[in-house]
Amino acid sequence: MAKTKPNSKKTKKREKSALHRVAGSPTKASTPPETPPILLAQATASLQHGDIAGAIKPAKRALSLLDPQSEAALPALNLLGEIHIELGQIAAARQYFLQAAAIDEDGAIREDFDGGAEKFLWLAQLSEEGGQDSVDWFEKGAVCLRMQIQQLLDQKKLGKEGQALLEERTRKLTGALCAVVEVYMTDLSWEEDAEQKCEALVTEATMVAPGFPEPWQTLANVRISQERMDDARAALKRSLDLWRDLPPESSVVPDFPTRVSLARLLMEADMDVDAIEVLERLVGEDDTSVEVWYLGGWGLYIMGEKQKNGEDKAENGDGESWRVSWISSRQWLNQSLLLFKQQGYEDERLGEHAKELLAKLNAELGGESLNGDQDGDGEEWEDEDNEASDEDEDMAES
Repeated sequence: MAKTKPNSKKTKKREKSALHRVAGSPTKASTPPETPPILLAQATASLQHGDIAGAIKPAKRALSLLDPQSEAALPALNLLGEIHIELGQIAAARQYFLQAAAIDEDGAIREDFDGGAEKFLWLAQLSEEGGQDSVDWFEKGAVCLRMQIQQLLDQKKLGKEGQALLEERTRKLTGALCAVVEVYMTDLSWEEDAEQKCEALVTEATMVAPGFPEPWQTLANVRISQERMDDARAALKRSLDLWRDLPPESSVVPDFPTRVSLARLLMEADMDVDAIEVLERLVGEDDTSVEVWYLGGWGLYIMGEKQKNGEDKAENGDGESWRVSWISSRQWLNQSLLLFKQQGYEDERLGEHAKELLAKLNAELGGESLNGDQDGDGEEWEDEDNEASDEDEDMAES
């Protein structure tokens, strides 16, 4: 029997079908598989670009693909904790960090697997109870950091990366120790051994990181509370001298809130000129802080009062320095109140004190000058008050 001729159309159709089965459609092939590392990378990128809400979905999806009680879940749990902090959802953030702490109970898991001290430090800050509960979490983080630091120091030679890691962990340890001091000076100040514990902690902090400003600032705070003002001033000077000539991007320069606290301590220690220097630098970095403008106004008011009463040894003898200080004070306080209203600032005591100071300044200087002479609604005052402002600015510049 003769061979039958194959049906070429059917053959080609089968080949085409087989090709589709093997290769799949181009659209599906171009879609990467959803794996936890890819999803967490997406969530991290969204968080870094300020898309906080957009970071939640991939992070939660990543966690859903993992055993939530396994070490592999640590990156997802820690990231979700940080995302919810950014969202202001503190209770949810706390739960994620607690899950992470249950997996890595002593912080022994390596940091590149999202182990280590970070979650303990977050839990200390997010504690509902505060007080001893915060101290316990801080101490847990400190134990972990001490161990990591010792492991680095045991290495015969540290490269550039190792040195950076040592510096980072030392600063975190110092921050934890100083934070515990703050708790003992506030929530646990009633404990009999609170002062002794503060001394031990601040001594360790200054020994561990003498090249960082934060432990010296904390030491100054302790000395002020003990009314040892000369010692406080010496510690504040040492803290400030470590960074005052450095550029803002230097890793030694304390963060913004720490420097705001420093300005307050400098004012308490009668180091008014140094306080104004710190506050002027802060305004240069962020001119929207109500508290910084308020503190600058208050500091200049105190400085002017001392000059007026002859208490300031730096008085230049012309008898008018106090007026220049008070004119500047009025400008700072007015800017503070302008931002206070614009931002709906919640610290009413701060606002009331700023108004009290302004009333005293206006009574002494005359007029109601505003910085730029604007009222709380951003509208200009009448010409009469504008003239007072011009006089203020001329005097401040002279």
